[in-house]
Amino acid sequence: MKIFSCYQVFRSIWLTRPPGRFFHKVHGLCAPLTLADFEAITLCEKPVPKKFNFAGDVLDQWSQKEKTGERPANPALWWVNGKGDGVKWSFGELGSLSRKAANVLTKSCGLERGDRVAVILPRVPEWWLVNVACMRTGLVFMPGTTLLTAKDILYRLQASKAKCVVASEEVIPAVESIVSECPHLKTKLQVSPRSRQGWLSLQELLQAASEEHSCVETTSQEPMAIYFTSGTTGSPKMALHSQSSLGIGYTISGRYWLDLKSSDIIWSLSDTGWIKAAIGSLFAPWLYGACIFVHRMAQFDADTFLDVSCDV
Repeated sequence: MKIFSCYQVFRSIWLTRPPGRFFHKVHGLCAPLTLADFEAITLCEKPVPKKFNFAGDVLDQWSQKEKTGERPANPALWWVNGKGDGVKWSFGELGSLSRKAANVLTKSCGLERGDRVAVILPRVPEWWLVNVACMRTGLVFMPGTTLLTAKDILYRLQASKAKCVVASEEVIPAVESIVSECPHLKTKLQVSPRSRQGWLSLQELLQAASEEHSCVETTSQEPMAIYFTSGTTGSPKMALHSQSSLGIGYTISGRYWLDLKSSDIIWSLSDTGWIKAAIGSLFAPWLYGACIFVHRMAQFDADTFLDVSCDV
């Protein structure tokens, strides 16, 4: 077991680094890209590819490797809530569910490529699902912590001109209190077992959505995500990240900082609203086909941490 700052890696079998490739023929690449290519790109030894999409060119790659037995049987996402409930998704299941979510965003919510989506969710599987669905559709996701106040949410929605907000029980009342001041906001999508007037239910829409969806062909420099700074010395600033800056840029972190392999399980304790969650709970692990472990702890508890660490 290794602990990297707020990361914990559970080590098992050392596997050779599997080659990566672009499975979308529409990308028109002369040769498939490997993880070694991604590393060379981050070191400026090779140019950034003209087109790149993390969902289509990385996640779907690992889904194919699962089918051929080139990846261990670890799940891609392993989530528990500490109350006996849990979710284990393979890359194949993640692909199917994220395609359904992509259809929810584009068809049920009427969003179009380039639209901005505020994702204010705690550590629930839907956070990963919505973010991957945004990648598949060319939408720009904007994670936010559930600690945001109504004033914080209003500022972010107005500054970004977000067309959609995806929210959980914790923040729905705050969103409702300021939604009338957000003229660009068209759709409110809730992750909640309760029904609310004016809100669409992600769970209900997923059940009816089709799994048929073609991943958009995004350029490497096309926007993927926006993170807001902490606003220590003033109003928070929007930091725009491209498809390649997040999707390829953390190859180095995955290899040299986290030392990940496809047989690993990694547990990041970062809140979903912060960029460290994107690094340690999404891009770096999945670039290397590792399993992301998530515990639904509302706040850090040392006893829970130690107990779970011994059991996983």
